[in-house]
Amino acid sequence: MIRKAHIYNNDVLAGTLIKTGRQQYTFRYEDSYLEDPNCFAISLSFPKVQQAYASKVLFPFFYGLLSEGVNKQTQCRLLRIDENDHFSLLLATAKSDTIGSITVREVL
Repeated sequence: MIRKAHIYNNDVLAGTLIKTGRQQYTFRYEDSYLEDPNCFAISLSFPKVQQAYASKVLFPFFYGLLSEGVNKQTQCRLLRIDENDHFSLLLATAKSDTIGSITVREVL
């Protein structure tokens, strides 16, 4: 099953994060975001480039947007999400009110 999320930087669509059923993650910037000199990279670990970034685990940058400890346990219990399902937790909790300028919205 493929799941997708749009990644926004200050409410501007920056790119798309994709998780395939095989635990493969990719992130790719939108062409319009790449072409705009006023739009900055979402992280030092994701410089603005054309090619997609790939990983077998959720990228540390996105993992860093998740709660930890008791807060994570509480969120997972209330949202009925497995604590090891980091992508689902990211989709459920990083759509608003995040630390910094990045928000994540699931593509349905």
